[in-house]
Amino acid sequence: MKTLSKLSLLSFILIILIQCQKRPSSLIKNRWSEERAWEWKKDHGWMVGTNFNPSTSINQLEFWQQDTYDQETIERELEWSAELGMNLHRVYLHNLLWDQDSLGFLKRIDNYLEISESKGIKTLLVLLDDVWHPVPKLGKQPEPLPYVHNSGWVQAPGSAILGDSLRHYELKNYIKGVINHFANDNRIVGWDLYNEPDNFAHFDPRYPDRGRDVKKKSIYSFSLLKKTFQWAREVNPSQPLTVGLWKNPDTWVVKDSLSPIDKFAVSNSDVISFHAYGNINETRKKIEDLEKYNRPLLCTEYLARGQENTFQNMLPLFKEKGIAAINWGFVAGKTNTVFPWSSWQEEFDSLPEVWHHDIYLPDKTPFDQKEIDFLKEILLN
Repeated sequence: MKTLSKLSLLSFILIILIQCQKRPSSLIKNRWSEERAWEWKKDHGWMVGTNFNPSTSINQLEFWQQDTYDQETIERELEWSAELGMNLHRVYLHNLLWDQDSLGFLKRIDNYLEISESKGIKTLLVLLDDVWHPVPKLGKQPEPLPYVHNSGWVQAPGSAILGDSLRHYELKNYIKGVINHFANDNRIVGWDLYNEPDNFAHFDPRYPDRGRDVKKKSIYSFSLLKKTFQWAREVNPSQPLTVGLWKNPDTWVVKDSLSPIDKFAVSNSDVISFHAYGNINETRKKIEDLEKYNRPLLCTEYLARGQENTFQNMLPLFKEKGIAAINWGFVAGKTNTVFPWSSWQEEFDSLPEVWHHDIYLPDKTPFDQKEIDFLKEILLN
């Protein structure tokens, strides 16, 4: 009888543990109400812009480090985007910049925001990123590989910290420090806490210095995502929090079809963000799914011209639905994002006939003047 009681107790404990493990979408306190989220949307209207990185920077580190912060290029290129009618840019930060010089880093962010605001452009800041090279290093950044897409972009925090759960807390001061400093700054429209968590960088033996990604990465990314949301909620900024859905399940509305990371992200985001690099039909389906969550929507990455994902195809849909639209790339430069993702396997020796991302060359020559005319028409009228 005692044995049976012990077995029953163990079974009960096991059931509780299993149920706890099945609750990755549980809410962290202080998520915005739907009403507050829609008030935010009403205050900001239709927002359109680009993921902004100055053409002279290969990655987030070169963008923001003191020696390479290029205010002249930033001012010039932000002016060009304002001329098109853009009013929102998504901008990536990096934890190593905080570790290197937190006060100087905050001053440079403030300088950027001052310039951007003077052009009528608001900012969505990105704090962490699981995409591209997993071994970020401060100091002089590598030169771009010719004709290769994003050959120098780096993950934040990178594999050394991400792959060691005990080191995740090294990011706490960065997350809370940056958000707290700008928590009531109306130049910032929101916080994109973590770009594409669980995206994976394949090891390339040609470039071993770029390092190997974390094994079983989803476990570590999910752990860090939960901590990051918690730290951000403890600050409780006046701007909304979001983490974008980027994978492509059959549906984004039936939560059982989502990964634990995506379930958690969509359940804890104040406003719902997503990436859409497919054609118009695929994008429309994503939007229809996400509209069922009854929160404002932001498409924080799109534009892949070779996949019929163009401004002319996408922006009328985003405008019709009132969805904030942020394409990847503005002025072609060190990131080489005019070249497609396939440029890592396929050789190029000149600009592709159809640019993958980006709008202008550094001398302001556009990919297509008809595209510029279209952007001005839809954004300025």
